[in-house]
Amino acid sequence: MNEKKTYGFIYLIFSLFLTSNLCQAQVQNSTQTEPQRGIQYVAPTVYKQNKDFKLFEGMAIGIDVVGAVMYKLANYGQLEGQLRINLKETYFPVAELGIGHCDHTDDETNLHFKTNSPYMKIGCDINFNKDKNSKNRIYGGLRYAFTSCKFDLSGNDQEDPIWHTIVPFSYRNMSTKASWIELVFGLEAKIYKTFHVGWSARYKMRISQTTPELGEAWYLPGFGRNDTHNFGATFNLILDI
Repeated sequence: MNEKKTYGFIYLIFSLFLTSNLCQAQVQNSTQTEPQRGIQYVAPTVYKQNKDFKLFEGMAIGIDVVGAVMYKLANYGQLEGQLRINLKETYFPVAELGIGHCDHTDDETNLHFKTNSPYMKIGCDINFNKDKNSKNRIYGGLRYAFTSCKFDLSGNDQEDPIWHTIVPFSYRNMSTKASWIELVFGLEAKIYKTFHVGWSARYKMRISQTTPELGEAWYLPGFGRNDTHNFGATFNLILDI
């Protein structure tokens, strides 16, 4: 399945789901009184006054569903978890840790690329939702991400041009390192008590990379298909602790 179509389908489903939850929550939070006879009715304000939140409002853990789905659909993806701190229901420092998986064979070159390596992201999100009492969030954020990746590369056997002998084309445990930044936009909805679901779209810009003699890695854990930039998405199941 084409990568852009896959992400587009995931974006659509999760966006509709979270938008409906956020709209429903806003309707429930707004209050409306019946007008009295002979008196002109004035609509109340949409948002209640936010309570005085503490500096430390707690922590949350979460897991991403999209990475696992992508691995099934595109033969690469990641298993990712996050740990997040809530400061005054406005600022959310976050660390995301994961393992990127790829097992891909190119149809044209018959090169087989395989990796199973960790990555790390650290950053912060800012909640722009005016009604912070609802615990529904509209946020933007930034991540710095890094991976130290080992991968295997194999393909068709090669013929030595001088001795005309067959040389296997197989390399194991090749190393590369890469770093990038991510611009994040997301929505988060409170579902039940301490349980939330959250969706985010991400624009990734690679800022550094080491390149082995055989060339760049086809896939970078946490980044996706290797390029100067990339797009991604997450759908997180989140639990306040």
